[in-house]
Parts: sequence; C-alpha cells; structure tokens
Amino acid sequence: QWDFGPKRSRPSAHFHRAISESFFILNGTVRLFDGDPWMNATAGDFLYVPQGGIHAFRNESDELASMLLLFTPGAPREAYFETLAEIGQRRRPQMTPTERAEFMLDHDTFWLD
Repeated sequence: QWDFGPKRSRPSAHFHRAISESFFILNGTVRLFDGDPWMNATAGDFLYVPQGGIHAFRNESDELASMLLLFTPGAPREAYFETLAEIGQRRRPQMTPTERAEFMLDHDTFWLD
C-alpha cells in the first residue's frame, strides 16, 4: 500500500524489465502516467502496466490519497520501499550515486530522468 501525504509526492517516470505493476486506488485522487497523457484516478480505478511499460504516479492535491500496488511476478519489493522510506525519514544516510545505481539495478527499477 502506498499512502500519499497531503503534499506533492511522487516517483518520476520509470520502468521495470522483469515485473509488471498494477495500481488500485483506495481513496483520494492519484495522477497516473502509463506512457499516455496523465490521468486522474480515484477510488476504485485500476491501472495495469506491463513489463517494460513506462509509468509514474503522484499526488498533486492537498488531500491524502492511498493506493495498492501489485507486482507480478511477486517480486520481493519490501526492502526497496523500506530502504527508501528510511532514507526519506533520515534513519539511513543518503546513497552515493554508485550505491543508488546498484540499488536500483538490484530492484529492477530504471529511471528515465
């Protein structure tokens, strides 16, 4: 589950070579991108992104938002999100550029910017 705070938050456009990703909006409004124009998704909306599909998501509102993420095959993604959360909460030091590149490669995440 990804919970957005009431301020702008997002990952930028990226893709995964070996996993697909799906998004199911629980509440609030989430802006989703799947290579086509950005779309507003609200509670009950679903988006599937196949392997290699470029995608991004963000909360642009001043309201809370929440969505479920599903990875197929069931990749072990907990360490990815836990590590990024610890860095964001300053419980873990920032990665060097080399560490970040290795971390992203280990977690099948390829950024476009």
